Amino acid sequence: MSKPVITMQNVNYAYENKVVLDGINFEIPEGAFMGLVGPNGGGKTTLIKLILGLLKADSGSIHLFNQPIEKFKEWDKIGYVSQKSNSFNKGFPATVYEVVCMGLTAKVGYLKFFTTLHKKKVLQAIEQVGMADYAYENIGNLSGGQQQRVFIARSLVSDPELLILDEPTVGVDYENVQRFYDLLHQLNNERNITLLLVTHDTGAMTEHATDIVCLNKTLHFHGKPEEYTALPEKELSQFYGHPVNIVTHDH
Repeated sequence: MSKPVITMQNVNYAYENKVVLDGINFEIPEGAFMGLVGPNGGGKTTLIKLILGLLKADSGSIHLFNQPIEKFKEWDKIGYVSQKSNSFNKGFPATVYEVVCMGLTAKVGYLKFFTTLHKKKVLQAIEQVGMADYAYENIGNLSGGQQQRVFIARSLVSDPELLILDEPTVGVDYENVQRFYDLLHQLNNERNITLLLVTHDTGAMTEHATDIVCLNKTLHFHGKPEEYTALPEKELSQFYGHPVNIVTHDH
């Protein structure tokens, strides 16, 4: 039986007396590809910040790799990719290689020289995401989809066991979105990296994810993609607070 990578038990969080998360209970097993879906303002990003230790729950417990989050120290086990394609400064003077190197600073330390092994790991991570031909290209010259691949490489270079992605395909064109999901599928299947993906793309999640969580302040659904797509439209609309149609992706 797979070990849990994330366990949340009765987690509550409020901001300025406004309840954001109410009684959240769920578990992500090792090797899962979990899609976290729900409406804007439903608490998805807050949930991610709690998992990353950026916020502290008002009550309840969070365990990472079977350790209470308050005692968890192995943060290099967790990679994080945010909505960089919309906010990244295209004038930032760094190559793809240099950006991916930043993913090793937590292990190597600032102002330390990289060894030949470190440099090899950086190039391997770049190659793994299909960006070897752009290793010494300025990252500002790349498309949004290519930049997101670089940010994934930056997370992969530290050999994470869990990769969290918060709306990573915002602003990325359709063709690159498909390649992006194919890459995630590959990482999940070939490297057994546990994935937690926050997205509005329910169609992609029903195709790629092993599990789906629907969050709107409370946990409305946690199950398999086929169970999610079988839900009545009326029930889904109640989850989201507005009419919802699941659009599947055709390759």
